[in-house]
Amino acid sequence: MLDKAPNKKLSDLLDTFGAALSAGDIDKAVACFQEDCYWRDLVTFTWNIKTMEGRDQVRDMLVSQLAKTKPSNWAIAKGEDASESDGVLDGWISFETEVARGFGHIRLKDGKIWTLLTTMVELKGHEEPAGFDRPLGAKHGHGKNRPTWKEEREKEAAELGFKTQPYTLIIGGGQGGIALGARLRQLGVPTIIVEKNERAGDSWRRRYKSLCLHDPVWYDHLPYIDFPRNWPVFAPKDKIGDWLEMYAKVMELNYWSSSEAKSAVYDDKKKEWTVVVRRDGKDITLKPKQLVLATGQSGKANMPNFKGMESFKGDQHHSSKHPGPDAYVGKKAVIIGSNNSAHDIAAALWEAGADVTMVQRSTTHIVKSDTLMEIGLGSLYSEKAVESGMTTAKADLVFASLPYKILHEFQIPAYAEMKKRDASFYKGLEKAGFMLDWGDDGSGLFMKYLRRGSGYYIDVGASDLIIDGSIKLKSGVEVKEVKAHSVLLSDGSELPADLIVYATGYGSMNGWAADLISREVADKVGKCWGLGSNTTKDPGPWEGELRNMWKPTQQEALWFHGGNLHQSRHYSQFLSLQLKARMEGIATPVYGLQQVHHKG
Repeated sequence: MLDKAPNKKLSDLLDTFGAALSAGDIDKAVACFQEDCYWRDLVTFTWNIKTMEGRDQVRDMLVSQLAKTKPSNWAIAKGEDASESDGVLDGWISFETEVARGFGHIRLKDGKIWTLLTTMVELKGHEEPAGFDRPLGAKHGHGKNRPTWKEEREKEAAELGFKTQPYTLIIGGGQGGIALGARLRQLGVPTIIVEKNERAGDSWRRRYKSLCLHDPVWYDHLPYIDFPRNWPVFAPKDKIGDWLEMYAKVMELNYWSSSEAKSAVYDDKKKEWTVVVRRDGKDITLKPKQLVLATGQSGKANMPNFKGMESFKGDQHHSSKHPGPDAYVGKKAVIIGSNNSAHDIAAALWEAGADVTMVQRSTTHIVKSDTLMEIGLGSLYSEKAVESGMTTAKADLVFASLPYKILHEFQIPAYAEMKKRDASFYKGLEKAGFMLDWGDDGSGLFMKYLRRGSGYYIDVGASDLIIDGSIKLKSGVEVKEVKAHSVLLSDGSELPADLIVYATGYGSMNGWAADLISREVADKVGKCWGLGSNTTKDPGPWEGELRNMWKPTQQEALWFHGGNLHQSRHYSQFLSLQLKARMEGIATPVYGLQQVHHKG
């Protein structure tokens, strides 16, 4: 019986909590939480992505939403057992609301809820056709002139956007748009994906040729189709491009390549968008009800405006436009920047025989790839994790169950261990003059990614080239002026240059909204990404979730979807359910719509 004790404790808590909610006794429900508690909800209660921090916020949410959601059937998830360690009991739970089925994760301290994650799995009556409900596919029986599957797909592709209108229009056909398109396809939401490149996957193929995923394969699966077991741990960019192209085809996505959205206007009375798309040399007007910008979490390229740039006689471009090193053999290259792209491009140029200097203007966080894989991700996303029974879906939810408010507390010890393990590596970098940091609070790479989306490099070899001087380094300086054949720095030194690569990062995603819709709408929506942590490049106030991502915005029917492959996979589930609910006319009372504190 001892091994069942955690189950009994959790079952008793869920019975008390569920009964209080069913009775509308909010005080009793709130009493099930610790004073220091967190309830992270992905759509089920709030029709938002929202974290309630502390009892008062939990109470406020329940006062607003309990009668509208009608939760029931709280239980330990089928086939799962609770566990208890170091005073914390945790387990997987299932529950329902009036319109949906949910799944979640819970942690108890001293018999009360410390962290609660609730996620929407499916809408009742609108489940994905899978398992026993999967479509038959082949049409058995007989009948004259019956269309084949191929003919039906061709008819749909020919008519959608012309005879019929998409309910959802996704701008951007990279990993984010493709993952969301696949989810919406399974939910029966008519969707068109607009992509300016010629082929799905070109957003990867057209980057510098040394680019590869810095995240491991277990972290990067797309919805429905995992990478094969023999897929490389770190996939090269062209291999990812081919996978995305294959995926878009076999998932039957309505993918408009070589197409570009030119303008978008929302009609508040008709509750629909008018979007002009340029395709095959013609302007096509679409009338979707929902518009999703899946143009990449990084937003628009930040091109600096240094004095004298117009006088430079060599090649100069942003890192996003870098063609690769082939044209620069024997040339002098200057890289302005010191994060992932800067390191990747610098290493590739050095390998090709260029003379490379990196200009580091501010500190950078660096972590060795193998160390990050083992200490940072190994327990959730690794072959060892798979062998221990950890699925990608569960790993995603474990990750999601840690509230952003305290996530850094879990990260700090891990990065302290990395710093200790690779001490000689960091000593070599510092000796070379490289300016290192570990985040404002020592919490490392992932918090930097969430807070600002920049400021780090996962080392796959370039750091050794800096340590041994193969890649030259100028740190702690600014660019004072670009001359015809050189770059003048603030310390008075001058770097001869045939090529300048500006690895100077990206702006907020709402910059795309400004171009496509209007500056007024972009400002109305405000900055995308960041938590409001009041750390470098992530100004407060505290938001508790990533700004504007995968959830309702201040502009009705406008959504933002982006991030790495993990986030594209995980959050596409919750965005697709929000869109499906609206299409079906299901009430979606949004709680805690994000206020706008920063325009961009």
